[in-house]
Amino acid sequence: MKILTKWLILGLLICTAPVKAALDIVITEGVDAARPIAVVPFVWQGTTPMPSQISDVVMSDLTRSGTFKPLDELGLPQRNISTAANFNAKLWSNVGAEAVVLGSVKPYGADQYLVNFELIDLVKAQMQSGGPSSAADYVIDSRETVISAAQFRQYGHRISDIVYEKLTGIRGAFLTRIAYVVVDHQDKSPYKLMIADYDGYNEQMLLRSPEPLMSPSWSPDGRKLAYVSFENKKAEVFVQDIYTQSRTKVTSFSGINGAPSFSPDGKKLALTLSKDGQPEIYVVDIATKAIKRITNHYAIDTEASWTPDGQSIIFTSERGGRPQIYQVTLASGKVSRLTFEGEWNLGGSISPDGRSMVFVNRTNGKFNIARMDLETRFMQVLTSTRLDESPSVAPNGTMVIYGTTYQGQQVLAAVSMDGRFKARLPVGQGEVKSPAWSPFL
Repeated sequence: MKILTKWLILGLLICTAPVKAALDIVITEGVDAARPIAVVPFVWQGTTPMPSQISDVVMSDLTRSGTFKPLDELGLPQRNISTAANFNAKLWSNVGAEAVVLGSVKPYGADQYLVNFELIDLVKAQMQSGGPSSAADYVIDSRETVISAAQFRQYGHRISDIVYEKLTGIRGAFLTRIAYVVVDHQDKSPYKLMIADYDGYNEQMLLRSPEPLMSPSWSPDGRKLAYVSFENKKAEVFVQDIYTQSRTKVTSFSGINGAPSFSPDGKKLALTLSKDGQPEIYVVDIATKAIKRITNHYAIDTEASWTPDGQSIIFTSERGGRPQIYQVTLASGKVSRLTFEGEWNLGGSISPDGRSMVFVNRTNGKFNIARMDLETRFMQVLTSTRLDESPSVAPNGTMVIYGTTYQGQQVLAAVSMDGRFKARLPVGQGEVKSPAWSPFL
């Protein structure tokens, strides 16, 4: 029972991120295989200093995606260009990149700025550089928008989303957020529930408590977080609006109230309760508080997560002797086992497209993040460290953020869904646990 307690705690506790202005993402693997792209510094057309450089945000986003590798801007053949009309394809003939992002910013009234940007197909431009052609022939996309100074970072993320989708066919996820728990035992109230932009900027503390806070889960509309709090000296599940700060207590039964997960329609939570004896999976209607028991087994069932269609729930259970991941169809109650490889498999969640499952795999005593193709059942271990936990998939299904241990400290890390690109998010004081990636906002 001691070993089961360990993995149950692993499933019910969450991962957290640091309390600082931004998370320094250190790329540790996969850059060499990324696709080269050029991001030209946006031209400032004002007399006072530009509030901030939007292209810096775009470069950082594309680098962190693991898909692209922006070229050193000092080596670009043209830097003071803002439109395709000023773009000289001949000067770029030997530049090994597939596209160029360029643009301009100019004052447009009181705290208003007109931003233009264009995405140029460099491969096509190089092919046409020997003969006459119109600049419009190789412009993939162009936009013009009026923003305020406070929106510079946000619009930089928007540009990154557009560039990413135009070049990959996959929706960008740079305008998303992460939730996490920070633990600083030197503080009187060491537990903090935090949210931030996906890159760690614009941090906001939702709750501070002297007692543990665990397992944040985003609502499908990105407005609310469900989480576990021990602030009343017992485990309770709350749902909190991140904008109004209002919150509702959803369950407060004796024993375990843990691991909440929003249904795809946002109306229900799947969670673990032990009010009837062993920990089992239940579904609670958030508005009415009506509860339905989903599993009924002598073994421990926990870590519920919904399938994208809302018709099934996957969960961790040791009903087969060791922790493995199972799926229960809600209409029929039929339970099937999904994982078989390795010693343990736990903490699963289905990718947004429904094709893959990401989870924690234990093999030879090491806990790593793994992905399984749900059609072929092929499993790929994505990470190579020793104690990885709490994976959360980006809403576009390209990246996974998770908790790990680095130099004896709990930190966040990220890995691409193919395992090629890896990054680490160092922290300041405190531990960072159980990240949760938001839906598209």
